[in-house]
Formats: sequence, structure tokens, C-alpha cells
Amino acid sequence: MAAAAPCGSVPGLCPLLLLLLLPLLPGRAAALPGMLPPRDTPSRERKELGGLWSFRADLSPGRDAGFAQRWYRQPLRQTGPVIDMPVPASFNDITQDPSLENYIGWVWYEKEVLIPPRWLQDSPNTRVVLRFGSAHYYSIVWVNGVQVVEHEGGHLPFEADISSVVQGSPGTLCRITVALNNTLTPHTLPPGSIQYMTDKARYPRNYFVQNTRFDFFNYAGIHRPVVLYTTPSAYIDDITVTTTSSEHIAMVQYKVSVVGSTVYSLSLSLRDQEGKVVATGDGPEGELKVLNPNLWWPYLMHENPGYLYSLEVKMQAQVDGALLEDVYTLPVGIRTVHVTSTQFLINGRPFYFHGVNKHEDADIRGKGLDWALIMKDFNLLRWLGANSFRTSHYPYAEEIMDLCDAYGIVVIDECPGVGIKLPESFGNKSLQHHLAVMEELIRRDKNRPSVVMWSVANEPASELPPAGFYFKTVIAHTKALDPSRPVTFVTDANYALDHGAPYVDVICVNSYFSWYHDPGHLEVIPLQLTAQFENWYKTYQKPIIQSEYGADSVPGLHSDPPLMFSEEYQKAMLKEYHSVFDKKRKEYVIGELIWNFADFMTNQGTTRVLGNKKGIFTRQRQPKAAAFVLRERYWKIANESSCLPPVITSHSLF
Repeated sequence: MAAAAPCGSVPGLCPLLLLLLLPLLPGRAAALPGMLPPRDTPSRERKELGGLWSFRADLSPGRDAGFAQRWYRQPLRQTGPVIDMPVPASFNDITQDPSLENYIGWVWYEKEVLIPPRWLQDSPNTRVVLRFGSAHYYSIVWVNGVQVVEHEGGHLPFEADISSVVQGSPGTLCRITVALNNTLTPHTLPPGSIQYMTDKARYPRNYFVQNTRFDFFNYAGIHRPVVLYTTPSAYIDDITVTTTSSEHIAMVQYKVSVVGSTVYSLSLSLRDQEGKVVATGDGPEGELKVLNPNLWWPYLMHENPGYLYSLEVKMQAQVDGALLEDVYTLPVGIRTVHVTSTQFLINGRPFYFHGVNKHEDADIRGKGLDWALIMKDFNLLRWLGANSFRTSHYPYAEEIMDLCDAYGIVVIDECPGVGIKLPESFGNKSLQHHLAVMEELIRRDKNRPSVVMWSVANEPASELPPAGFYFKTVIAHTKALDPSRPVTFVTDANYALDHGAPYVDVICVNSYFSWYHDPGHLEVIPLQLTAQFENWYKTYQKPIIQSEYGADSVPGLHSDPPLMFSEEYQKAMLKEYHSVFDKKRKEYVIGELIWNFADFMTNQGTTRVLGNKKGIFTRQRQPKAAAFVLRERYWKIANESSCLPPVITSHSLF
């Protein structure tokens, strides 16, 4: 396909990109502002901006016409042809245009919205904020032709205070314009590269492709909700909560930051699920004592999993003689995490990960947030008896994470560090960006009880010498930002050659014996998988999670004896792995995560028939035979390890 120049080719963009990649080292003075999820409170309001936006792909040879012609200075429809595009959604699968399916470069979105007049009536004392849940990959945003924010990276939120831009125009439409570029370079997360095809006998002029080293489709667009919200001009900017507990007492440590005034007071109330106040406090930092606490327990580990308290924070501040009040409520789960050489402990009890890897992926909408799909997935997870998943291979939507907190689904929270294969992706430029991404991820998810471990990468080329310093730095930075959680990355390297493994708290290893290695030979699995576990544990004396394993199966394709791609082969492979898991989980194996929860789209290729078929569910969320094998196993493990009476059965309905 003819595609666009990388984002750095746009005049004026490269210096801005470099500004975003200034050193972000542990202990640095500058700190990111807060990124609390927008909530309706007595002092705050939200306005959702989902629906149809105007959309235009920049089809100019350099993909730079939008900047040269300053499309952001006028309604997008006046610049040329536009189409309607749903938000949130990926743009790739919405139309019948094959060039948009694989488009690389700048696309433009626009929405005209009416800001509620009451938001502007007390404009000196009210902030109006524009927030994006995520947009893939590089975003520049204008409001009424004025640039308000620029952000590198997908999968994480960003926002801008637009008060000064919209003040003085109550009752008039506000035009929001977004330029979005999905180009991946060796220094982005995930990385990629642009390959120019210069053979004029085989390719059209200016033809190039986006190469990536990951096995999922590079969907692009505004993937998560866009909202306007308000706060007072002096407001609660951030809240950080950590918890500890003993037999009958829990301590909730808190830290609150306020922006907009140096003269303020803070009061805090912690309420249980019945609304009863169980602890109070005041000031920007302190701890709350909770007697006989209800701990946050994982699904199937307690009769009341996912217990959440509500922490209400009230601020009163003086600003230019006016008394302003801000209120924010944060869900809080009381739980502890501890790792030994052989166990992963939640609230002091051994926890075994029996779960899945997932993708944000579905027909038509791509990676766009879809509530019906989210609820279907959570119902399938609970039907399956899964207690956990990894956010492979990027942070998932906040709405998904909210449900993990509420349902007790344990999460290994992974950044977009997938496909880090080239030596140049281990250099200082990539490292600085990786550190910045970890800051954004931890800022967003630090208060979530469901998040028990950070993953800083998936299957990097960790056998390369630069990987040692690289991962030592990233993991140290992550621990400095959040000392309360263990840190890992997911490896597929040889145990004796992995330069990053010495720095992780838990070994997470991917292997596909009898699939990518010795394809078709199920009989090699017991020997090879046993050797894998024993070699890793002997070398590092750390607990191990089988973070990926699986086989492709085409729904309805059957073979007996089992042959590759049949449903029978997928079942047989799982059972071979499970027999080894059952031996080693008595020692130091602390989890198993199937690859994958559901079939998902990938780039086209000779080994991919409409995507990756390793799901135990189809892309439409219908079960394959392997789903029933896994369901029987997970419920059996849950009943064996639960302190509950054995009333939990695989026939439970949700």
C-alpha cells in the first residue's frame, strides 16, 4: 500500500516529539500531574462526547496536507470530503475502503459540541477539561483552532485544561479537532519500522509498509471515551492509596495533592458498601485505621470477592477571596501482595493464577470500547472459572479495570512494550520513552486492588547485551514509582541467556512446545516443559508463571488422532501442559495463563487465516472444545484451593 511518512516528517513535529522524550529518571524533580478518572460528584460534572465524529484521512503523498493547509483552523468539512466515524472505535474496519483498513499516517477527527452554559457562568472559578481515554498512537488536539495538548502513545489517557479557550463564548459550539498518527518507529512503544519499496518495477511510487514485530493487528483511532468534565479552579489533583492489614486491623495510607491554591483544608471519610463511615482523617497525608476490615479478595478465593470501600475526599480552598469546594470519591480495596521464592501471596494466602491472556479486539469496532462486549467477556471469564488475566500487550481501558476491581479479577498490568526486538530499540531514546510510559501507567492504575503486578514488556530480545541495563533501569524506575507491587516482564528467551531476568520478582515465561517448536509432536511436551521449569527455577529461585501456551484451532475442524489446527489438537496440547503444571504447582509454579481467551485479528500472512486462532473462544465469543477443558480444570483448582465449602461448581450461573 502507499502509506504515510513517519510522524517526525511533519514540519515542526520532531522537536515537540523530542520534548516528550526528555529524561525521566528515578528521583527526577518534575512529576506528572494527576490523572484521576472523571466522576460526577457534588463539585464535578461530565459530558460524554461519544457518537459520530467527522473524519478525514490525509491521502496526500507525504500525509502532511492537513498541517500545510491548517485543517484545524476551520471546520473539517470545509477542507474536503469527510465521512462519519464512530467514537470510540478503530477506524480500520468501519468502511468498505481497503486503503483505510491498512492506512498508515495522519487522520483527522472533529466534533462540534455545546458546552453547558452553567459551566461558564462562574468561569474564573471553574476548570473545563477535555480528556481522551486513549488514542492510537500520536495525538495533537486543537479546540477552536488553538492547540491544547499533544500526546505520544496509545492505550493511556491524556487531557488538557481548555478553560481559557472556551471562556467568554457560552451557548456557542466548541470545535474539537484531533490529528492522529499511527506510525510506529523503532523508538515507540510498541516499536515498528517503515520500509520503503524502491523497486519501481514492482511497487508504485512512494510505496512503503509498516513493519511490526508483534502478532496482532495495529488498529488505530480514538479507542476510548472522550469526555469534557469540570472541577473548581482549586481542585484535588491526585490521590495515592496503599493498604496494609493484620488479623483485625487494616491501615489505609493516603496522600492527596491539591492544585490551584496553597490555602486549603482536606477531610477524608472511608465508607463501607452500606455507606457506613468506618474511618476519618484530615490533611494531605496520613493513614486511616479500619477495624475488622473486609479485605479485597480475588474471585473464587472468598465468598465476597472484590470488596470495595469508598474514600471520599473533600477539599475547601481560598482563591481570590472565594471559598471553593471540591469532592472526589475513590474506590479502595484493602489487600496486600507478597512474593516468596515459591509463592505469590494475596492477604497472606497463596494465590494461584488460573486465567487467560486477552486482547482488546472484536469485529468491526477493532479496539474500540464496547460495553456489551466487555460484559460478555467478564461473564465468560467467570463461567470459565478464571481468576486472573494479563493485559497483553498494553494497558486495557479503565472501564475494564473498574470491573476487575469490582469482580475480584486479578490483573498483571502490562505496558505496550511488545515487539522490542531490534538493537536500536534498546537505546537511550527508547529507554526514556519506556520510563515515561511506565509513569503514565502507574499514575493511572496505582490505586487498583486488582492490579497485583506490573509487566514492563512481552517477549523482548532480552538475550541481547543491551537488554541488561535497559531492563535493570526500567524495573528500578517502576519499583521507585510503586514499591508496593512486584515487577516482571514476559520472556521467551533461553534461561541461560536472558539479561533481564535477574531483575524481575516473578519469572513469566512463554512457550509453545509442539506448536512453534516440534510442531505436531505432542509427546515432547512433558520432557521439554519440565526442563523449562527446572532450568528457570534452578537459575533464579523465583516463582514461575506459565504466561503463555496454546495452539491454533479452526472452529469446527476435527481430527482423530489429533492433527494441528483441529479442535482435538488444541485440547490435547492443553492436557499435556496441564499434567506438568499439576506437578510443578506443588513446588514453585504459581500460575498458568492460556493464550488466548478469544481469536483475534492480525496482519495478513501465510500462517494467519483471518487472524490468530489460538482462542478458546472464537472472535464472536463462542466456545471451542478447549474452553470446556479449561473450565473443568479451573473450577477444580478453585475448589481445591478455596477456603469456602465446596459449593462452587462448574455449573454455577452468572
